[in-house]
Amino acid sequence: MKEARGNLWSFPGHKVITTNGFVKKSGECVMGRGCAKEAADMFPHLPIQLGECIGLAGNHVYWFSEYDLITFPVKHNWFEKADINLIRRSARELNRLADKIGGTFVLPRPGCGNGLLDWEQVKPILQFLDDNFLVVTY
Repeated sequence: MKEARGNLWSFPGHKVITTNGFVKKSGECVMGRGCAKEAADMFPHLPIQLGECIGLAGNHVYWFSEYDLITFPVKHNWFEKADINLIRRSARELNRLADKIGGTFVLPRPGCGNGLLDWEQVKPILQFLDDNFLVVTY
């Protein structure tokens, strides 16, 4: 795993955004802050698409190939602190997906922005990610 400073969207590679598993009555996943909001603004159908995936299969990693975008759950509900065990599971799921689709993967520090976790707490559980993963912070 490599680390860099900058804007997630400015680096080449598959973009990975941190998300939660809260689906509104409208069927849309809540994507109101951080890189999730940025993605929802760029891809207006994404919140309903992610909401449908969560409704069918649960709060997991999903690849939206039409956007070259991967979701990475860090919370169960948008209003909670990030869940370190969910981040661990999401990292494993992302790693399996990476083995299938290949390439470079660019993601923020999971759970460390709106999730309120410290990077020093999260970084050790991501150490198995190889150099095809770039973790970006502003």
